Amino acid sequence: MSDPTAREVSDDVPGTDGPGSHDPSRESAPPRSERPDDGASSVDHGDGTAPEPEGEGRKADAEGEDGGAEPRGSNGSSPSLVESTAPGDVKEPSRTGVRLRIFGRTDVGQVREHNEDNFIVADLTKGSRGLMEAERTQSVGERGALFGVCDGMGGAAAGEVASQLAVDIIYQRMLAGGTPADHDELAARLVLAIEAAGLRIFSEAKLDRTRRGMGTTSTIAALLDDHLFLGQVGDSRAYILRGERLVQVTRDQSLVNQLIEAGQLTEEEAETFEHNNIILQALGTAESVQVDLTCVVLKRGDVLLLCSDGLSGMVRNDEIREVLRTIEEPLEACRVLTERANQAGGHDNITVVVARFEGDSLEDPMREDIEGLKYTKYQLPEHLLAANSLPEPTRRVREVEERKVSQRPPAPRVHASGGDEGSAEEDEDDEHDEDDEDEGRPVSRSALSDEAIHLPTEGAPQWLVIMMIASAVACVFIAGYYLFR
Repeated sequence: MSDPTAREVSDDVPGTDGPGSHDPSRESAPPRSERPDDGASSVDHGDGTAPEPEGEGRKADAEGEDGGAEPRGSNGSSPSLVESTAPGDVKEPSRTGVRLRIFGRTDVGQVREHNEDNFIVADLTKGSRGLMEAERTQSVGERGALFGVCDGMGGAAAGEVASQLAVDIIYQRMLAGGTPADHDELAARLVLAIEAAGLRIFSEAKLDRTRRGMGTTSTIAALLDDHLFLGQVGDSRAYILRGERLVQVTRDQSLVNQLIEAGQLTEEEAETFEHNNIILQALGTAESVQVDLTCVVLKRGDVLLLCSDGLSGMVRNDEIREVLRTIEEPLEACRVLTERANQAGGHDNITVVVARFEGDSLEDPMREDIEGLKYTKYQLPEHLLAANSLPEPTRRVREVEERKVSQRPPAPRVHASGGDEGSAEEDEDDEHDEDDEDEGRPVSRSALSDEAIHLPTEGAPQWLVIMMIASAVACVFIAGYYLFR
């Protein structure tokens, strides 16, 4: 990132098949002078284009800390580049036989004063989250597993709050409900959980002026048997190592990536691009987000890497690939990757989650499976999202009620007697309209009461007022004369 105090969210709007857009300001991110997309040319995207935690994982301190102890932060592409997977192409899950070894680690880096990243590792079947010794090896059950990385922004402690809210809310929403009936239901839960987290962060930012502008990226993976779904908002990343190929299976929702895919910027030019800190959307910076949902059908031996841009912006992809290929143990892989990013400058917080998938129910990768691995969008049936989403009027009511409970009462308004019966309702509507207009801006004290104050302009004649003033002055002079003579 080029600016040490701000990481921006652009108002550029990507294509309809990719992320949406918003225009908040992403603060307190360090410069990424070394390359926003380091080594992208060395990683194959497989699509013919040039490459591209209730307090779970406790954040590491400035020296770096393994996520083994109850981590707190277990925190588009153009249509021609996207291959969609239709729901009808998905087989019913077997629900058994997939095992994984996993670890996560977060580090403050060499420049930042505090860590705004969070990550999550959770077994949804057991309803547990964390990275204690027994949780580093899992058998995927009928409810699946959840992993994610969130990179907070907003300065002070706001980014930390946003990323923590994100991992907590997403985990809670993914636990809600019964066992998913199929892959589509799990994928829909993932999308809705991310959207719910974004709405909650946005509401919290509106209620607390010190947190306005806070937000977080979100790269969340949900696993059910051999289907790995990824919900993407922002520019954190997910990679899959299969055989000798490291493939980025998410798309950065950033201005740089948009320009590269549009052919207006080359990979080499992107390394020194002036606006490489601009992202197109983030959780919490607007009332709604467009989640980019992708899917990977896993093969035996696949390795998943989730990371914030503190790693992908500091370490070249060919170096990441070599670490994942040569180091079998996820804990050690996380440690080495974090150290490499710090050695390269550690300009940003560094968060990595590494998972290695095994089990008899996973097929061995064939040559075409290795060569065909790529970023693949997953299209959900509209009825699944519509049936589970929160209607817009309900969102507004909940938000208004929360604001009334959390904020001081507004200044009382005086209404003229004999006014219209609907005046109270009109004032309520006016208040909501003002909130919409001032969204994201500090509220002026003068705005607490916008009723005009009318002073009386009619009464006693002017000559009588003048005589009264003259009489008062004369009385003062006479009283003074007798007092001081």
